[in-house]
Amino acid sequence: MRIGVLGTGNMADALATHWVRAGHDVAIGGRDVHKAQRLATRLGGSAKPASLRAAAEFGQVVLAALPFGAGTSVARELRTALDTKVLIDCSNPVGPGFRLLTQSGLSAAQQLAAAAPGTHVVKAFNLCHEDVWRMSPPIFDGRPLAVPVCGDDETALALVHQLVRHAGCEPVAGGGLERAGLLEATAALFIGLWVGEGADAQAIAPPLAYAAGPRHEESEETEGAFR
Repeated sequence: MRIGVLGTGNMADALATHWVRAGHDVAIGGRDVHKAQRLATRLGGSAKPASLRAAAEFGQVVLAALPFGAGTSVARELRTALDTKVLIDCSNPVGPGFRLLTQSGLSAAQQLAAAAPGTHVVKAFNLCHEDVWRMSPPIFDGRPLAVPVCGDDETALALVHQLVRHAGCEPVAGGGLERAGLLEATAALFIGLWVGEGADAQAIAPPLAYAAGPRHEESEETEGAFR
């Protein structure tokens, strides 16, 4: 698969590392050609430096590894190059005080879609620190990391699911792009718990078997004990 990466920062580095190792052809796009060259050289393999536009034109799938706000302006600037492409948004619109910056408005992913309306935007890879994505693979307590993915186009979703697996993770269907805001809000909550409170965010959810309440037979047993 041909993958264009917009950005030369930590998320671009972490995710592109997996995809180069998996044998994909990767173009690292940046406004600073020297940064793009350094990252492509460090990645090795098929990675090559490019301008932002050249990376967008190169990729069947394009990763927008850009801060919230910057991604929208870049997508608008490159909208013709991104037309018909799959565009992955991994950004988190989280501001001071772990506040969600898109309250009562479009999610970051929807803003990308509005800036480049010919693209198939998919939200993914936004719930973890870049150091987690550097793990090879990210496995915790014997379980691969699950990655929620939101998007509207089935072909686009299939390609992103493949890239999730090539990062050593398991994709989870998160629904359409209208649900991307839920992923972004989850990131704001988790970051606040992790950084602000030092809390184990994973511990706030019960195991799957208890997610909808006790099993029916357990409920009957409990009721019988109190008769």
